Amino acid sequence: MERSHFERLALEALQQIPDDLRAFLDNVDIVVEDWPAQDQLAGHLIGEDEYLLGLYEGVPLTERHEYGMVLPDKITLFQEPIEAVCSSRDEVIEQIRQTVEHEVAHHFGIDDDRLHELGAG
Repeated sequence: MERSHFERLALEALQQIPDDLRAFLDNVDIVVEDWPAQDQLAGHLIGEDEYLLGLYEGVPLTERHEYGMVLPDKITLFQEPIEAVCSSRDEVIEQIRQTVEHEVAHHFGIDDDRLHELGAG
């Protein structure tokens, strides 16, 4: 899939987040990269046959105190891994949506354990 189309799908997924939650997406940028860099993989327990599909880098809302004058938080979607785990265009679209929702949840301070408990891991 062309990068521009993938990026458009990521923005559409972000627009699907309910307005009352999206209003709290403060100082967050969404970007698309081909693959995660080594420093982005550090600290993540990724199995040999697993991929990192997305990554939230920043200060979650629940941890912001005297927050200001900082670079935006960043949600990165990794296009090649997402496409590798999907077998159709529809699956890619759904995976993008799930990954955006997952990373936005991290922005709100929800960790992976809680996401798994909620069935959104």
